[in-house]
Amino acid sequence: MIKYDTVLIRYGELSTKGKNRKLFVTKLLNNIKTSLDDLDNLEYRQTYERIYIKLNDNDPKVIESRLKDIFGISSFSFTQKVDSNIDMIIEACYQASLQQSGTFKVIARRNDKSFPYVSDQINRMVATKILKETDHKVDVHEPDFKIYIEVFEDGTYITCNKIEGAHGYPTGINGKSLMLLSGGIDSPVAGYLMMKRGIACEAIHFAAPPYTSNMARDKVLSLAKIISKYQGGTMKVHIINFTALQKAIYEHCHDAYAITIMRRMMMRIAKEIAVKQHCLAISTGESLGQVASQTLESVQCINEVTNFPIIRPLVTYDKEEIINLAKKISTYETSILPYEDCCTIFDPKNPVTKPSVHKAQELENRFDYQAYIQECIDTVETICVNMNEVEEDFL
Repeated sequence: MIKYDTVLIRYGELSTKGKNRKLFVTKLLNNIKTSLDDLDNLEYRQTYERIYIKLNDNDPKVIESRLKDIFGISSFSFTQKVDSNIDMIIEACYQASLQQSGTFKVIARRNDKSFPYVSDQINRMVATKILKETDHKVDVHEPDFKIYIEVFEDGTYITCNKIEGAHGYPTGINGKSLMLLSGGIDSPVAGYLMMKRGIACEAIHFAAPPYTSNMARDKVLSLAKIISKYQGGTMKVHIINFTALQKAIYEHCHDAYAITIMRRMMMRIAKEIAVKQHCLAISTGESLGQVASQTLESVQCINEVTNFPIIRPLVTYDKEEIINLAKKISTYETSILPYEDCCTIFDPKNPVTKPSVHKAQELENRFDYQAYIQECIDTVETICVNMNEVEEDFL
């Protein structure tokens, strides 16, 4: 019986990075090591085209479940390593085929050009023995299983499995963003997509106690925990006490403009926290046209308060697409728990859909909002969320 002793990891999109490729691959390797750091005796090797992990009797199922969530991996396989000797390769592939059923295809890749047989010759020699000594038939178009062979100078790797990775870029290689995290469906999905493009995330959450409950706060921390696994299992969540500022907005501004003014204030606060935390952008879960504050006119009016980059990865997604992705990353069931956040408790009946920047500025000038903003920043509570525990730390 074939015994898989090595994980072979393929880079995919990282192969296009040219001179920067080494930086991306090194970051990927570091992220992999962080995800697997509680496992003993793993041995890592990095080459130009692959990362190899020698299992040393660690549970493949545990390793598989973690590698699937690491951005930057195109695919990976559990493999058996044999000497680069054609007879040993043929025998190992034959043994592997005995554990499979149905039709097959052999896919060889000769990375070591000094190996005396080209890929097509390897394919034919391996297939010949399997055809002679088993009931398997060849199907090059839609085989029931494939035998992958990769020949390198240090040895040949053989597998019948190829597991899809998370794709994207290694999280953190493209800097860090401050993500507006509500208790809804959209913002955790947006955070996931930011991480997929290589951007690490910290989160900022606007709470309005006593109008929002501790259950709403715990819900947000749970969402942060779920998506933190895509960036190594930790995330900072900055919780803003938004109550006083939100009440001031509703006391001094027109009801129709309340949501617009509230979002403008959030962006001002988020920008200050982002700078303190060395984030290069702000990200949100907004989808264009989904609600009144997400029309193009509203987006322009809200963006006007800062020149800080604001990224909206869901801008072209419809609700069904967002829900499907939320289910895929396991945030949906938590997101639909019935605990309100500050964006829903003071929901105006007729919010403006085409706000004017001039009108928004006029309304804001009716009260000293800068003092409220400063109070929000001075009283921020930062919680370091871990996949396994939550620890509080006050700035």
